[in-house]
Amino acid sequence: MRTQIQRRILLWRALWLLCFAVLWRDSEAQLRYTIPEELKEGSVVGNVAKDLGLDVSEISNRKVRIASESGKQYFSLNLRNGELLVNEVIDRETLCGQSGSCVLPVQVIIEDPLQFYRVEVAIQDINDNSPIFLSEINTIEVPELTLIGARFRLEPAQDPDAGTNSVRTYALNKNEHFAMFMNIKTDKDGTKVPEIVLEKAVDREKQSVHHLILTGIDGGDPARSGTMQISVKIVDANDNAPVFERELYEVKVMESTVPGTMILPVKAIDLDDGVNGEAEYSFAAHTPGIIKNLFAINPVTGELVVSKHLDYETSSSYKIDIRARDKGSFAMEGHCTIQVTVLDVNDNAPEIIITSSPKPVREDAPAGTMVALINVKDLDSSVNGNVTLSMSQGTPFKLKPTFSNHYALVTDSQLDREEFPRYDIELKASDSGSPPLISSKLITVSILDVNDNPPVFSERVYLVYIKENTAPGSILSSVTASDRDTGENAKLVYSVIDTNTQGVPVSSYVYINSENGSIFSMHSFDYEKMKVFHIIVIAKDHGSPSLSSNATVHVFISDRNDNAPAVIYPSYGRGED
Repeated sequence: MRTQIQRRILLWRALWLLCFAVLWRDSEAQLRYTIPEELKEGSVVGNVAKDLGLDVSEISNRKVRIASESGKQYFSLNLRNGELLVNEVIDRETLCGQSGSCVLPVQVIIEDPLQFYRVEVAIQDINDNSPIFLSEINTIEVPELTLIGARFRLEPAQDPDAGTNSVRTYALNKNEHFAMFMNIKTDKDGTKVPEIVLEKAVDREKQSVHHLILTGIDGGDPARSGTMQISVKIVDANDNAPVFERELYEVKVMESTVPGTMILPVKAIDLDDGVNGEAEYSFAAHTPGIIKNLFAINPVTGELVVSKHLDYETSSSYKIDIRARDKGSFAMEGHCTIQVTVLDVNDNAPEIIITSSPKPVREDAPAGTMVALINVKDLDSSVNGNVTLSMSQGTPFKLKPTFSNHYALVTDSQLDREEFPRYDIELKASDSGSPPLISSKLITVSILDVNDNPPVFSERVYLVYIKENTAPGSILSSVTASDRDTGENAKLVYSVIDTNTQGVPVSSYVYINSENGSIFSMHSFDYEKMKVFHIIVIAKDHGSPSLSSNATVHVFISDRNDNAPAVIYPSYGRGED
């Protein structure tokens, strides 16, 4: 590669030769020789003496010599035979660059007598230089959406040779996307500028850089050439949407997951470059508010995070649509779906539901009588939702399963209200989780009374002692009976069985208060007439049918001194004669 200094020297020499040619344009040279450049020193240009009509002897006698106005002697004169010789190898490109004409003027001076001749030596170009490119690599940028047929200008090759020996054409290595433009452009100064044309659309995502080789070929025979690498960089266009690694992601998460926990990263790949390939993650536009409330997605990393407590019982699964959107001018986006399955945790205790509240049950109800309907449920699933119901022991009841998680509380043995008028039964529900959760509920069953107990007197036999001549209406005694039943079944009424004593109904002697069992005399008693009598008292409840019992009251009449003595013997009832 030529340096900047070398190029300046070539430019200076070309200007010098141009000025020299102007000085010579007004006069024509008497002699003109043409030689190729690069002749060796001593090569014969021509015989000046002969061509000027001088004898060989005159060369020395007349003092023939040559001079160069360029300041450098490219030629010398052979004084023996008058031949003009090459004194220094001539490089046409150094002297004249790529000028079409390159002439070196030579003065032939004859001293005696003084004469002056002009000789021109035309330097012919030979193809001694190959085309070269100023840059080893030429980089061009091609947008990937460029239309087929677009042309791209390349750096031209430089060839110091002139005419046909300079650059004539260009060639491009074979590739599927680019070709040389058939009509090579020529600038005003004659420089042939290469252009390539796009023959097939490029795709940066398939190949971001194309490496070409441009060859500059001159017109010499044989031709010489030089090459340059061309790096075609494909400038990205936002022609690719982000694509997720999977269309469907599936993840399982415990409902006890702590808020802030990352449960799944998603990733979308965008084959574009720069901002066109930078994906930003978000929920799709139609995402329900409940999902946005429970989950969050990191816009940069695509990490799905639980933002609030999950509840399996509220929802066991969520379908989340995720969007990846690039940052191109005309943004493109891709979508995927995340299926979140919430796994149950035993976080719900069983619930006992009294479907039908216990109603009072008769104490004579047979075994198997239904008392209450009970339902149990557990919001958890699987084994966490399997519930077992039990009840406290030592009661005349049992639980009878009816259908799934439903039970009937039934009597299991004979009831006795008088022993247990009510039962407080503890129901206990336990699930099968680990550890199990337990809940309990207390229900009360009241026993309804049945008239199954007769009245019972405090004594079976009452002994009553009264004095004779007691005033009528005096209380003789009180009898008391009790009934273990309750309500009407325990309400008693007292009465006296109307038996005869000495042929007289007992009801004529006494009467009884039906409510409290107090017995009163109907008249006063005379010991001398009746010393004892018996009263049978009946206590009868108000049950249906009623039950009764009786007790005997023995009334003993004690004597009082209410009679004067009487002489009964001898009798004074008979008169004397």
